[in-house]
Amino acid sequence: MRYPVTAALIAFALLFPAASPAAAQRGADWEIGPIIRGKNYSQGMPLRPQPTRTGWQFDFPVGSAAAGHVHYVTFRPGPISPQARIAVRYRVDAQAGTRFVPQESPDVPATVSLYFQRRGDNWSAKGRYEDFRWYAPAATVREIAPGEHEISVGLDDPNWISVLGRTAGSKPGAIEAALADIDRIGLVFGSPAARGHGVYATAPARFTLLSYRIL
Repeated sequence: MRYPVTAALIAFALLFPAASPAAAQRGADWEIGPIIRGKNYSQGMPLRPQPTRTGWQFDFPVGSAAAGHVHYVTFRPGPISPQARIAVRYRVDAQAGTRFVPQESPDVPATVSLYFQRRGDNWSAKGRYEDFRWYAPAATVREIAPGEHEISVGLDDPNWISVLGRTAGSKPGAIEAALADIDRIGLVFGSPAARGHGVYATAPARFTLLSYRIL
């Protein structure tokens, strides 16, 4: 396994993850998905978030699940140390009274959280693929609400959970194997029990990424 030799290099790789640093800074290397067997599950959304001076932004689909819903916003980061920490700052803008709704579970709070995914996942969550998607510890999940927010978590936290809910601490070596062959990393939108299953808003609302770093 190859790792960058310093924390500074790790942070640089995450801020500028692809062949074109300028494109990554604009958000052009981020993708709104997931795209599985040719279908984009973030219905009613563009493929890329809109670039800003500091990162990117998107507008939530408005009205109902039929209007669309945002699921995953991700990019390909390159190698990451299993001792690294993800630190994210973002802002949500919405008028008073706006609700954020998980499209599969509209009666529970909508959430945003961190995730990463191993290369070659077939999205079945069966057999060895149970350990290909990892979601950040429950304590770091944030209810989507207006204002500026932060999420910070170490990749060595034993409370990361696999797609079927087993913790990294209960499966020694599983999360390390996924990090060694990482494909995508980013943010997922859904609910506490269905992290990336999609969110829409009841009125116009915007999500703006202010920073996404791996330290």
